[in-house]
Amino acid sequence: MANHKSAVKRHKQSRKRAARNRSARTRARNVVKAVRVALLEKNQDRAAEALVTATSILDRTAGKGVIHWKNAARKISRLARAVNAARAEQSSS
Repeated sequence: MANHKSAVKRHKQSRKRAARNRSARTRARNVVKAVRVALLEKNQDRAAEALVTATSILDRTAGKGVIHWKNAARKISRLARAVNAARAEQSSS
């Protein structure tokens, strides 16, 4: 454990931030999973709604520095492509 008062404070702050970041990262993973599950169930409406939510949460997570902004952009892009492909497949059938 730290010996100086400032080091103790730093340790407490880093633990608090780590918990906040872990929570944000978990939430981001869960919204991505929600889009993928909706796509697997062939539920385009729910997938589109989940995509909007996922986009917002991924952007917010990246903005806070929890994940890299290019990581968030890549996830959003791939999810949007999957949702659009599912829509196109449904309308062509």
